[in-house]
Amino acid sequence: MPEENLKYKSKKGVYWTFFNQMSNNGLSFVVGIILARLLTAEDYGITALPSIFIALSAVVIGGGFGTALIRKPEISEADLSTAFYYSFGMGLLMYACLFVAAPWIADFYNTPVLTDLVRVTALTFIWGALSTPQTVLLQRRLDFKTQARISITNNILGAGVGLTLAFMGYGLWSLVIMGVVSSFTSLIQKWLAVRWLPSARWSKESFRYLWNFGNKLMASAFLDVGYNNLTPLIIGKFYSPADLGIYNRAKGYASLPAQQGTGVIQQVTFPVLSKAQNDDELLRNAYRKMLKVSAFVIFPVMTMLSALAKPFIVILVTDKWIDSVLLLQIICFSMMWYPIHAINLSLLQVKGRSDLFLRLEIWKKVLGLTVMACTLPFGLVYFVAAGIASSLICLFINTYYTGKLIKVGFGKQMRDLLPTFSLSLLIFAIVLTMNQFIHNLWLQLIIGGAVGVGVYIGAAILFKFPELEDVKYMLSKKK
Repeated sequence: MPEENLKYKSKKGVYWTFFNQMSNNGLSFVVGIILARLLTAEDYGITALPSIFIALSAVVIGGGFGTALIRKPEISEADLSTAFYYSFGMGLLMYACLFVAAPWIADFYNTPVLTDLVRVTALTFIWGALSTPQTVLLQRRLDFKTQARISITNNILGAGVGLTLAFMGYGLWSLVIMGVVSSFTSLIQKWLAVRWLPSARWSKESFRYLWNFGNKLMASAFLDVGYNNLTPLIIGKFYSPADLGIYNRAKGYASLPAQQGTGVIQQVTFPVLSKAQNDDELLRNAYRKMLKVSAFVIFPVMTMLSALAKPFIVILVTDKWIDSVLLLQIICFSMMWYPIHAINLSLLQVKGRSDLFLRLEIWKKVLGLTVMACTLPFGLVYFVAAGIASSLICLFINTYYTGKLIKVGFGKQMRDLLPTFSLSLLIFAIVLTMNQFIHNLWLQLIIGGAVGVGVYIGAAILFKFPELEDVKYMLSKKK
């Protein structure tokens, strides 16, 4: 694919995915504020307790087949049908397992309501697996517009149900039902958008290809999801549901720009870069540009969120969540590297090296577990602070094979990102210092935000950051 065509397809993908994420983030943000005022930290904590069991089951159901199908140059009806049969069968199996295990999970946390909560939440396994081929076909067509429409509609319907139940006093069940409704409407819309039904039998040949590529991604995702959800498990078991709710609230706000920005990047980079998987020069150029533009957008958002954490939390969700302020400030500096991690790992998938992907995940999880074991007993502040160092070390590990495959290793990436990182630290220091002299929280948020944005854009123009032109191109109607 010519570089100009690749760039335009990237632009279209970014536009619709960004529109999707911004719409959903705006809705989630508003709904989250309302729910945080209506519900308690304990409500949020209880719904997060079984997250590790739900998330690990979802990984097994996916099996890495979706990624394998997106990457494959040509797919057959047998490939799609085989993936469908696998996902649906595993969805039924995982639901049955969690249905039986639900009372044990409730006993483990000494929280009886978890029995019904797990059984209701796991219903998404049954119908969620039925839309695997439709999702793959939308991704392969680079039809981000349809995906955006489906996602936004799902969230609007789910939010309406969740808010209604919360106002009616259903507490934590409003969070549970909101997710279930959103998942079911996603299935309906995808089937309406992509009129596909399985018309081929189970194929051993298709399964062999999908499994050989996908099993390593599944193992990697199993490690990643298990590790990411281990913290809530430990906090919920050895601290309290309220502590877990405070931690999740802080991490949720830090994750909103970082992970959602990464969601845009991953949905676009993998299918687009897959088109250039055999042209290393084109791949290298597109890859470096994506890294720099991603950092240019995400880094300042994260440092400003850290600097404005106190007025942000107190104004939006009241001072009953004040304990999450310090955690939010620290987590922002570890989460800001999240998009860079994601792009590095996407490259390994584009090049078909799921074996290297798995190897990296094992090393990173060993490091993460070591950090967790050493810091979590001393409290949440020590744990999230150590996460900054852990994130940077993991980035060094991630970039090892990137350097081997396309000659863009850790040193080159850091040189590419240094100007943006330095400018982002500058606006963090400016906003944080200003707020020491402003006592009104509203003024801190408004003036601090305006000054931070103004200084960042002004300095980018003054020093002629090339990323600014790339962002302007993405926002323009130019092909």
